Amino acid sequence: MNDRHGGDLSRVMRNRLEKLEKLQSMGVEAFAYSCDVTRHAAPSTAAFEKDEAAGDLLDGHGATGRWAGRMMGYRSHGRSAFADLEDHTGRIQVYFKRNVLGEDLYSFLDLLDLGDWIGVEGRLFRTRTGQVTIHAEEFRLLCKSLRPLPLGKVEVDGGTGDRVTHSGFADREARYRQRYADLAVNPDVREVFRTRARIITRARRFLDDHGFVEVETPVLQPLYGGASARPFVTRHLALDRDLYLRIADELYLKRLIVGGMDRVYEISKDFRNEGIDRFHNPEFTMLEFYRAFADYEDMMDMVERLMVALAAAARGHSGFTYQGADITLSRPFARLSFVEGLGAALGRDPLEMGTESLRSRAAALGADDLEGAGRGKLMDKLFGALVQPSLIQPTFVIDHPRELSPLAKAKRGVPELSERFELYVAGEELANAFSELNDPIAQRARFEDQAALGAAGDAEAQVVDEDYIRALEYGLPPTGGVGIGMDRVVMMLTDQASIRDVILFPTLRKEE
Repeated sequence: MNDRHGGDLSRVMRNRLEKLEKLQSMGVEAFAYSCDVTRHAAPSTAAFEKDEAAGDLLDGHGATGRWAGRMMGYRSHGRSAFADLEDHTGRIQVYFKRNVLGEDLYSFLDLLDLGDWIGVEGRLFRTRTGQVTIHAEEFRLLCKSLRPLPLGKVEVDGGTGDRVTHSGFADREARYRQRYADLAVNPDVREVFRTRARIITRARRFLDDHGFVEVETPVLQPLYGGASARPFVTRHLALDRDLYLRIADELYLKRLIVGGMDRVYEISKDFRNEGIDRFHNPEFTMLEFYRAFADYEDMMDMVERLMVALAAAARGHSGFTYQGADITLSRPFARLSFVEGLGAALGRDPLEMGTESLRSRAAALGADDLEGAGRGKLMDKLFGALVQPSLIQPTFVIDHPRELSPLAKAKRGVPELSERFELYVAGEELANAFSELNDPIAQRARFEDQAALGAAGDAEAQVVDEDYIRALEYGLPPTGGVGIGMDRVVMMLTDQASIRDVILFPTLRKEE
């Protein structure tokens, strides 16, 4: 068996396989089909304690039931034994007694290992040491674990009595690669993904309550668009053509507004062929929503209320700590002009700086991917280096240079800027939004400007989408649109340092 642990693991697994063979020779089904579970660990403990306080226990015993879970601890005392049973709600102790189970069934415990799934039938009681416990009357194997879980060492703090777990799964990349094992041995990781589910559910409910309709748009697209990014390319054999994994949902969702769907949203997987770091994964989850007859001011109000609701779903309140920074999502969020913020950092108005001057300043700061970059992208690089890290409390950065926002309407009265905002929290962008450009003639010109940047070497420039322009020619009403990176939102609200800590199966390099 090939494994980083070499011979030690092979020996342990051989021992487990020998136990499996013995079970099978005894006619025991080591991989069961089902188990009729009636009780769960944490609710059972809470119910017992409630009945105990009310004086409703009979001879000190609580309700009977059937529990199932992994055996995560085992302590033998000769004619009796204790085990820790863990299910999705938590852990509960199980007490096995030889004269209750009978000699044959009790001896069967010797063929179990930590990590095995078992079902237990019995009734609750409290041990002399005060622990709520299942007094087992029957038990059976549900699934034999042939590979030992990377269990850590558990110590009890002598001062507080708290259980402190030192993980046996310290290699973070191994945890991402074997997420099933990470979840099995780290309850706090399971809680992160339960919180993620609550956040996504709350976002859906918020938009549903505001009259939005959830829709689905293509993942495979004939043209990519809606953002500045490199796409993944694939080949459809039957159609004999290249298709692209979507980099954004925007252009399809706005097509639906053209079609008379007043308010739409999609929670989707998007894909960008870009580098991987603690805030970027090539496959990620976006929430995009579009509302007819609204502008970016309306959408700022919606984003504020949505973010407060998501914080309440995750934390129960609007204040939280992210990587040591105390954050408060209280309305109204601060606002900062993109140009004024960058100008203060540069010491001069960026709109008056030449392209090469902007490029040299960006290069001096260590910015990469500058080949073929236009003025807008260069200003965005400078903003990211000089201003973004200081935006700790929730801040709307508003009114970006028009070249940087080819899908946004020009700012009323200041045509060189666009009606756009980005939401920053803890120095990272969480949301991007526009007063959507609905003039097909202006949109064509913006696309052609982007195509020129692409021809000059900007691999992230957008392409001309003739079908989208045709849709605009039928008439897109005034529309406000928002895109929110849900992985980053979950990172913030669960205090996780890397996007890979909030994606169940992140993209990784090839395993050695």
